[in-house]
Amino acid sequence: MKLLPRLLATAALLAITTAQAQTKWDLPAAYPATNFHTVNLQQFADDIDKASSGKLKITVHANASLFKLPEIKRAVQGGQAQIGEILLSAYQNEWIVFGADGLPFLADSYDEAMKLWRAQKPLLDKKLGEQGMMVLYSVAWPPQGIYTKKPLASAADLKGVKWRAYSPATSRIAELVGAQPVTVQAAEFAQALATGVVESTMTSGATGVDSKLFEHLKFYYDTQAWLPKNAVIVNKAAFDALDAPTRAAVVKAAADAEARGWAASRKVNVDTLERLKANGMQVLPPSPQLKADMAKVGETMLKEWVDRAGADGKALLDAYRR
Repeated sequence: MKLLPRLLATAALLAITTAQAQTKWDLPAAYPATNFHTVNLQQFADDIDKASSGKLKITVHANASLFKLPEIKRAVQGGQAQIGEILLSAYQNEWIVFGADGLPFLADSYDEAMKLWRAQKPLLDKKLGEQGMMVLYSVAWPPQGIYTKKPLASAADLKGVKWRAYSPATSRIAELVGAQPVTVQAAEFAQALATGVVESTMTSGATGVDSKLFEHLKFYYDTQAWLPKNAVIVNKAAFDALDAPTRAAVVKAAADAEARGWAASRKVNVDTLERLKANGMQVLPPSPQLKADMAKVGETMLKEWVDRAGADGKALLDAYRR
């Protein structure tokens, strides 16, 4: 009769030990579960679960279900979430170097975007370290183009158009071409189009498919203006609280996710443009005039950025151009 209480006590002790050994993290993300960034995040979480033998469980909260995109960085910094995915250029108003990859035509290919990331990362490591965070990895979005209801011959055709902005850079582009910038996050984009809040934007083919832009807009101009990046950041105290093998598992999974994510982005760029076409959207190269107009926008924004960025900006551009 004494055996049963002893077994129950042992089982209870094992349950407590297991609970104490397992760490649970929340990872807020702004994009749908089907988006390639989110799919990559889930694989990253699964890899860590496996490599840590279940000691670290990460729950991915897709489609801004836990925090909206502008709230994620603060949530990670304050410990409301231990880890999160942010759009770097969305934080340019906080620190201008966050917005380097939102500068039109500075880095307009995957190779150039990776080169820019390598120049940007040491500065981000320092800045985020001062804020109690660290960056684990980054993945570029496909190149950005212009979506509209009506055909564009030049930037003048955008004058007065309601333009969906999602970062300081996209707001500034709207201002420079005479459009009306309206801030709308990815999770609310389709609704904004359906209700006429916005009627144009500059984003990737991936977002075009995610938000079914072909249901509301008819033209996509493949300007390949820039490749903005998402970055996965982690609360440094939460990371440091892990044991050494689990920290190593996180770092290894992050390196794998970065390589996998960039490869996925290249494939998604091709696939999503084909899907836009299949759904009736006209996918077109920009006219020479539109290309020249947007290049001038890029030149203006780069000059403004350099004037504001000071020593950090100069260091980044010097490293990028070497």
